[in-house]
Amino acid sequence: MTIPYDQVDAFTDHVFGGNPAGVCLLPAWLPDAMLQKIALENNLSETAFVVRKGDDFELRWMTPSVEVDLCGHATLAAAFVIFSELKYAAPEIRFHTKSGALGARRDGARITLDFPAMKAVRSDVPAALASGLGWIPRECWKTRDYLAVFETPEEVLSLTPEFAQLAALDCLGVIATAPGRDCDFVSRFFAPGAGIPEDPVTGSAHSTLTPYWAARLGKTHLHAKQLSARGGELWLEDRGERVGIGGNCVLYSRSQLEIPA
Repeated sequence: MTIPYDQVDAFTDHVFGGNPAGVCLLPAWLPDAMLQKIALENNLSETAFVVRKGDDFELRWMTPSVEVDLCGHATLAAAFVIFSELKYAAPEIRFHTKSGALGARRDGARITLDFPAMKAVRSDVPAALASGLGWIPRECWKTRDYLAVFETPEEVLSLTPEFAQLAALDCLGVIATAPGRDCDFVSRFFAPGAGIPEDPVTGSAHSTLTPYWAARLGKTHLHAKQLSARGGELWLEDRGERVGIGGNCVLYSRSQLEIPA
């Protein structure tokens, strides 16, 4: 069985930046075990699997080890492939996912995702979080992920996590964030329990970061950077129960997978 496969760098305007994602365009769903084998073989933080259903698309995401219920950069990459490779003519794509309906709209060269907001609640700092990050954050919040708030970008950059301790926390990942100097805020994202020690750019984390920083800064439109080695840039909008997560994409490779029948 031959499957079209694209590798896309998301949340960047240049190759070797942002977060690479695999995108598999499937004629119909394969068994879950086969999807997981493909994601493991691709060995990217996420592979997006897409099946067209009329004018809409079903979408799932897998890390090399688990399926996740929400992923921003692989959704952005999937939308980019649908717009550019499938020549999808409508201005907006509607995805059906485990997190409900998600939108992706073209805005010039940029694509903006419509995601659910994940509003954090204040939390004590778990001992494993402080020891795992090697630093006690100024504030700690909790949604799907722990949100650790620091004073400066330099503090976020200086973190050298102990991943085994972070993997033991009751969350998907840990977001470290601080006010930015040339943007509204910066972040890093660690998800060792999902097989991703540090994610280059994490769209879904901004479902939590956007409402937090919108409330703190008193503005609905935000510009953010993720301070990974590859780096990434996002344009965000607080929409109440939803968030807009915008970014650019670049095609790195176009190929096909040869899968046993």
